[in-house]
This record gives sequence, C-alpha cells and structure tokens, in this order.
Amino acid sequence: MQNTILKFEKLLNENVNYIPTLNNEVLEAKIPEKWSKKEILGHLIDSAIHNLVRFTEINYLEKPYQHRSYSQMDLVSLNQYQTMDINELTTLWFSVNKQIVRIMKSVDERALDYKIILSNQSIIDLRFLMTDYVEHLEHHINQIKS
Repeated sequence: MQNTILKFEKLLNENVNYIPTLNNEVLEAKIPEKWSKKEILGHLIDSAIHNLVRFTEINYLEKPYQHRSYSQMDLVSLNQYQTMDINELTTLWFSVNKQIVRIMKSVDERALDYKIILSNQSIIDLRFLMTDYVEHLEHHINQIKS
C-alpha cells in the first residue's frame, strides 16, 4: 500500500494548486453528454465522499462488507459543481482526500484483506478497493489536465 499512498499524495499535491489556475472557460466547457472539467472534479468529490465512508465502515460493519453504489450522474447534477467557484471546489476535493490518505496510512494490515461484495456479487478486498480508488482518481485528473 505504501506505493499507492505515495502516488495518491503526489496526485493531490501536484494538482491542488494547479487546477485552480485553469481558465474558467476551459473548466466549464461542455460537450453534450459529457462532464466539464469542473464536473469531473465534482465527480471526484462524490467518489471521495463515498469511498471515505466505505474505507471507514468496513472496519466495524459485518463482514463481508456490502459495497453500495451511487448515482454518479445525479450527484454531479444535484451538487451543482458546474456553478461552484473552482477554489472552493478544489479545497473540498483536497480536504476529503487528505482524510482518505490518513485512513490509508493508518489501516491495519489485516483489514486490507477484508472481503467486499460488489453489486454484481463479485468479491474484492479493501486493498484492491483502495488501489482502484487511486487509479480512478489519476484517470480523471488526467482528463482535467488534457
């Protein structure tokens, strides 16, 4: 997990100050049926909030942990990320993710093997979910930077 945590921290630290420097027209540009860069960042906030809950709950709820999905499109729309100030948006994204870093750094080694049942009934573990979260974040950061 150490490499995943280092990669995660690097992504956060490299982009917390970079994202707000992007031109607002670039951040808000929309293609039909696609999210703007602001909305992608908002999606990353929603993902962070849901994964913070997952990474925490798995430690005290009955095992195997039942993964709950969420409506990504509805949340991006309902949270109105497109109209938010980019500094406020970036601060929220960074803050929630800093808490996830704290959890990742303190997670018990045995907890990384806790089983998680996905909605399609496939089984993963916490280690995979945490690693996949960082890969997901990197993918969307690359979209914002493109």
